[in-house]
Amino acid sequence: QVQMVESGGGMVQAGGSLRLSCAVSTRILPTNTMGWYRQAPGKQRELVATIPTGGSANYADSVKARFTISRDNDTHTVWLQMNDLKPEDTAIYYCNLNILGRDWWGQGTQVTVSS
Repeated sequence: QVQMVESGGGMVQAGGSLRLSCAVSTRILPTNTMGWYRQAPGKQRELVATIPTGGSANYADSVKARFTISRDNDTHTVWLQMNDLKPEDTAIYYCNLNILGRDWWGQGTQVTVSS
């Protein structure tokens, strides 16, 4: 069973920054895609950003130029640096690991942005 531990959520005012992290604590295949998704109340879960092993990051249009995803392949850790946060970024953020089409999810961390 893949174990993923998230941290870094919290409450911040609009314009502020937060950094999320997610570490995979079990051995996994080195070729994979890690990423972040979010779900706001009453809405479907949506992609925020993903980054494959040795590949380029992919971002939702709504977060481009504000969020940066990065990863460490040795420790299977992924980070999401979120700058210039807006109230519409308020959601539960979930770490995602995809290996050969199979998904694993973190427990989620709440991000709340006040205006």
